[in-house]
Amino acid sequence: MTAINPHGTSLNHAILSVLALSWPRELARVASLFARRGYNIFSLAVAPAEDENMSRITIVVDLESAPLEQIVKQLFKLVDVVKISELDPRRSIERELLLATVRVTAEERTQLFEVANIFEAKILAVGAEAVTVSLEGHPDKLDDFEELLAAHRIQELQRTGRVALPKLDRSARLRAVPTTQKGKVG
Repeated sequence: MTAINPHGTSLNHAILSVLALSWPRELARVASLFARRGYNIFSLAVAPAEDENMSRITIVVDLESAPLEQIVKQLFKLVDVVKISELDPRRSIERELLLATVRVTAEERTQLFEVANIFEAKILAVGAEAVTVSLEGHPDKLDDFEELLAAHRIQELQRTGRVALPKLDRSARLRAVPTTQKGKVG
């Protein structure tokens, strides 16, 4: 784990892709479950899935707060959860978005633009005393970029949290969580 990003490349986390019926308050139910059980979430992202009646929830969970099997069992107790898959970080495509406003002098601006260019970040806005940048990429890349931005007085910073899908290839990249009838863990 890194000092800046607590969900770096450490083996103390797992990435779960949860397919759930798209109902109001579904995200609140998932967050409430984690809070009640004392499970730690490093990252949580939700968006509509390929089926308009479904949502895909990507959760990066702290395995030091609870065993993965226990977390999965509790998630399957939520009525609207249809499928849970663990994504192997070595066989998945992970992305995150970073937005940052950095205070810079006129002399520092060129240096910041060079760093942004190296990382293929986008300059979104330029003001007299600050610059807003965005960067999309693997969380490790964002960690490195954020570390370099810190030298320039970060005024505001927001990261989206991870989203992930399995890489495309010949073999199945998802490790399905075993279930019994009615989608319950076996």
